[in-house]
Amino acid sequence: MGRGGEKWGLSTMLVYSYFTFVMFVGEYSHSLDTKGRLAIPKLFRSDLLDGLVITRGIDDCLFLYTKTAWSSVSDYISQLPFSKAHVRGFARLMLAGATNLTLDKQGRVLLPEYLRIYAQLEKEVVVAGLCNRIEIWNKKDWEVALDSVLTDKHKIAEQLDTLGL
Repeated sequence: MGRGGEKWGLSTMLVYSYFTFVMFVGEYSHSLDTKGRLAIPKLFRSDLLDGLVITRGIDDCLFLYTKTAWSSVSDYISQLPFSKAHVRGFARLMLAGATNLTLDKQGRVLLPEYLRIYAQLEKEVVVAGLCNRIEIWNKKDWEVALDSVLTDKHKIAEQLDTLGL
């Protein structure tokens, strides 16, 4: 099987359009204010001026996308076979939890309470740029996740070969 979406009957163009994105990179420590607002790193703001979408992430964090990237992600998910229980579950996780947000004049977003609860966000958070998305983590959870990745980095690198990387 190739790198495209043949497994699910998806066109290769759809899969590659998912990977056409703005480049978010870097790790930033930030604090939520008492209202639940988060200042987005300055380097990311210009790509989010037209709005953004935030949703539940897979690893108990939040995923933040540009509107364009979110359109590709949601289109991709909507093309998956909804007759499969795991696809319906994934769609519920990603799509039902999503909400549109805009930056305020200070470059902040107000994170909805249900998403702050889901990601167990407290005052100290980490904002991580991961190419087409930004992840927002509880600082302690980020440190545990990052430590796990650093511990297993050689195993992870070997497994990437199965993805054609």
